[in-house]
Amino acid sequence: QVQLVESGGGSVQAGGSLRLSCGVFRYAYSGFSMGWFRQSPGKEREGVAAIVSDGSTSYADSVKGRFTISKDNIKNTLYLQMNSLKPEDTAMYYCAAAWVVRGTGLTPDEYMYWGQGTQVTVSS
Repeated sequence: QVQLVESGGGSVQAGGSLRLSCGVFRYAYSGFSMGWFRQSPGKEREGVAAIVSDGSTSYADSVKGRFTISKDNIKNTLYLQMNSLKPEDTAMYYCAAAWVVRGTGLTPDEYMYWGQGTQVTVSS
């Protein structure tokens, strides 16, 4: 069973930065497509950023130019660098892994493995 463990969430003021990390355990990391998703109370889970198996990346329009997804295949770790944070970025953030995704990789239903989530709170 693949395990994903997120860390790095916290509380920041608007304009600040955070870096989320997601460790991948119990399987070779390089074969996966991976993504970051977020969910706020009362809202559906939405794709934030994805990096698919060929290395290409995709971002939700709301985070383009502010967030950067990257991965370290040696450390088996996925990252999400979040800059210029806004109050509307407040959510629980999850990393996820999939064997195969179609298109941008920003669709939650395509992912099989999920972490437990890490909370990000941005105050104005």
